[in-house]
Amino acid sequence: MKNILIIGCGLIGSSILRAINKKKIAKKIFVYEKSKKTILKIKKLELKCIITHDLKNIIPKSDLIIFCTPMSEYEKIIIKINKYLVSKTIITDVGSSREKISKLIKNKLKRGIHWTPGHPISGSEVSGPEFGDKNLFLNKWCILIKDKKSNKKHLTVLSKFWKKIGSKILIMDSKKHDMIFSITSHLPHLIAYNLIKTATDFEKSKKYNIIQFSAGGLRDFSRIAASNEVMWRDIFFNNQFNVIKGIDLFIKNLRSFKKDISSRNNKSLIKKLVETKKVREKIIKLKQDINKPDFGRN
Repeated sequence: MKNILIIGCGLIGSSILRAINKKKIAKKIFVYEKSKKTILKIKKLELKCIITHDLKNIIPKSDLIIFCTPMSEYEKIIIKINKYLVSKTIITDVGSSREKISKLIKNKLKRGIHWTPGHPISGSEVSGPEFGDKNLFLNKWCILIKDKKSNKKHLTVLSKFWKKIGSKILIMDSKKHDMIFSITSHLPHLIAYNLIKTATDFEKSKKYNIIQFSAGGLRDFSRIAASNEVMWRDIFFNNQFNVIKGIDLFIKNLRSFKKDISSRNNKSLIKKLVETKKVREKIIKLKQDINKPDFGRN
């Protein structure tokens, strides 16, 4: 590719930038970023790119455009760039929910322009270009969305692009994607936020300084709950239906645990604990994590 435009250069955007440079995928990488603070960081880090605000001239010359902003920014940006887009340009993003945002894109994007949604299953609780990593996508899944009107050629090019920067590719439709990740990603983050809120509410009501006694469980949940609040608000709102269904199922199971504990039902509680314990073994077997105590921390 000659030119790639990255819109938004936080953790994910700057990691893609670094990975493109590492693999020498493009001759020129342009970055469009509205945050002056982030632009200063990019310059200080001396990341190899051209920071631009000249979308009128850059967009028609771009072979690939990657949206790396919070999903709540998509509509504004689409309206801003619509008139400059050409049919040959491949457009993708890194959003964590797909179905609702795909409808927005379909309604706002001008005719003849194709958008192929993507979701790299990579990230961290930190945000900002200073935390970017050229190896962030190495051996991680990247989900590409194929729906009825997907451009097959663009899908093939994007598959090759993500493979070049180290990802493993899975292709699925937007509905299936949102159902799966509501349980594997979105609900766990929501639970983490709620658990930390519960701990701080308890601390205030009892006037105990409990945070200093954080055991491994609370500590690990606090890492997840330190994630970017705007990004996760957008995910919860955009995958609202599936997240609410996940919450309902979680509440149902929580009540079942509560019942077992209240009635001291040894057999039922042990059965639940043993069954859920097996999931960890499966995750390690699938090489989704390492088999070391305490997540391999030193």
